[in-house]
Amino acid sequence: MNTLRSEWTKLRTQPSAAWALVTTLAAIVGFGILYSLVRVTRPPQGPDAVGAFDPTAVSLAGVNLGQLAIGVLGVLLISNEYATGMIRSTLSAVPSRLPVLWGKATVMVLVTVALCVPATVAAFLAGQSVLSRQHLDIAFGTPGVARAVLGSALYVGIVGLLGLGLGALIRNTAGAVCTLIAALFGLQLVLALAPTGVQDHVYRYLPGPAGLAVTAVHPDPDALAPWVGLGVFCAYVAIVLALAAYRLRRKDA
Repeated sequence: MNTLRSEWTKLRTQPSAAWALVTTLAAIVGFGILYSLVRVTRPPQGPDAVGAFDPTAVSLAGVNLGQLAIGVLGVLLISNEYATGMIRSTLSAVPSRLPVLWGKATVMVLVTVALCVPATVAAFLAGQSVLSRQHLDIAFGTPGVARAVLGSALYVGIVGLLGLGLGALIRNTAGAVCTLIAALFGLQLVLALAPTGVQDHVYRYLPGPAGLAVTAVHPDPDALAPWVGLGVFCAYVAIVLALAAYRLRRKDA
C-alpha cells in the first residue's frame, strides 16, 4: 500500500503526467468530434457504403491519437527516474524492486481507465449527436457498441502498460518512445513491404491491429475477433513487462 501511495504521489506531481492526460482527453473527445463533422459533410453513398459505415468507429477515431499520449506517459513514469537518478532512492526504499514496477503498473491502469472511460463515452455521445444530422448515428444499446466504447478505454490503458514496460526495459526515454511508436504503428509500415499473402496472415497479429480490433463494432473480416485481438495485445504487453521485471530484478539501476 505504501508503494502504491508513493507511485500515485509521483504521478500526480509530475508535470508531464498532467499534460499527457489532458492531451489524451482532448485527442479522444476533440478528434472524435472533428472526424464526425468531416464524415457528416461526406456521408457514405449507396446501400453497400451505408451498410459498411461504422458510426462508433468514427466517433472513437481519437483513440488512435490518445493511445500515443498515454503510451508516452507510461514511458515517462519510470524513465524519468532513471534520467534523474531518483530510481536509486526508490529501489533503496523497496529493496525487493518488483513491487515498484507493479505499483507503477497498477496506478497507471487505474488512472488511465478512470480518465478514458468517461472520455470514450463522451466522444461517442458527441459524435453520434453530430452524425445524427445525416441519420448516420447508432444507439449505445446496439449490440457491440458498448463493448467498443468501453473496450477502447481499456485498450488505451493497456497501451500505457506497454509504455511503462518499455520504459523499464530500455531505461531511456527517447529509445522507449521510439520503440513504442514502432510497435503501434511502424510494424504495419514494414509489413506493407512484404508480399500480399504474408500481409494477410500476419497483419492481424501485430500489436496495434490486434488491440484495436476491440474498438470496432463491425470488425474487418480479416481482423481478429474483438476480445481475441485484445487478448493477443495483452500477451505482447505481458511479455514486455516480464522482461522489464527480469531486468529490474537482475540488473543494477
